Amino acid sequence: MLTSKQRAKLRSMANGLETILQVGKSGVGDQLIKQVDDALTARELIKLRTLETSPESSRETAGILADATNSEVVQVMGSRITLYRKNQKKPVIKLD
Repeated sequence: MLTSKQRAKLRSMANGLETILQVGKSGVGDQLIKQVDDALTARELIKLRTLETSPESSRETAGILADATNSEVVQVMGSRITLYRKNQKKPVIKLD
């Protein structure tokens, strides 16, 4: 569980990140979950975007993806979602 200070730090780090994945009309499926999981393993902090055609709202999508990938929702702002998961083998981001 992230503290408010850790969440704030991650939000500031996410400002410069590019959106790497989009959730479209097919919604959250196994393929998207796999892509998000792989991206979190490689980067720890990622940004996604839900398109207007997505069957779920951004907040619902964030919750589904966070549960499926054991990650934390850092922020949902409009159609943008920021997720974080610490890499246990090679941590890149220090939150302490």
